[in-house]
Order: sequence, then structure tokens, then C-alpha cells
Amino acid sequence: MLKEFKSFAMRGNVVDLAIGVVIGAAFGKIVESVVSDLIMPVIGAVTGGLDFSNYYLPLSGAVKTGLAYQDAKKAGAVLGYGNFITVLIGFIIIAWVLFMIMKALNRMNLSKPKAPPEPTRQEILLTEIRDLLASKPQA
Repeated sequence: MLKEFKSFAMRGNVVDLAIGVVIGAAFGKIVESVVSDLIMPVIGAVTGGLDFSNYYLPLSGAVKTGLAYQDAKKAGAVLGYGNFITVLIGFIIIAWVLFMIMKALNRMNLSKPKAPPEPTRQEILLTEIRDLLASKPQA
């Protein structure tokens, strides 16, 4: 059973998937940092100092207005739409980058003309038989 598991775990697809997940997680952290540390502060500066991450609606009477979002979450139920906007912007960036990567990969694959596959030995023999039968006069 250990040998069977080892052959499963070392298959190309499983290893490729694991590498993709690790790279995807790292890429997600990079995009999260770009959104929260670069894009949202610029948006906040342009809009007069707005910080989207602290926008929320209190759903509980225990939550006082004016608290930071994290403190408001500790105090009671809140609807954190500002954090949602930040995460949504991160998702849009990731989706756009992946779209551009797939578009570039598709362009690279389409630009290379694919040669037709070589005929197998069986196909060559069948072609020769067909040609011999076609060359015989019909009776």
C-alpha cells in the first residue's frame, strides 16, 4: 500500500497541482499586499482620506460607531462592507492577471503551427493496400 501511495503522490499531475497551490497562495498574498498597502491608500488619498477597511454597519446595539472595524467586530455583530470592497478589488486584480496570463499562453500556443502526426506503420500499410486495390482494373 505504501508503494501504491508513493506512485500516486509522485505522479506529475499531483506534484504540478501542489506547486500550483503553493505559488497561488504566495501570489494571493502579494496581491493582498498590493491592494491593502498600495492601491487602497491611494484611493483613500484621492477620496479625502477614506479608509475602506474600516467601513461597516453595526448590526448590534453593543457596537458603538466610530470604532475601528476589528474593535467593532469584537464588540458585536457588524456588516463589514469596506473589507468586502478591499477583498473584491484583490479578486478583480487576481482575475485580471490570470486572464492576461491565459491570453498570452493561448497566443503562444496558437502562433506555433502544429505539424501533423506521423502516420503509424499500420496506417502506411493500409494506405498501400488501398492504393493497390484502386489501381486494379474493375471487372
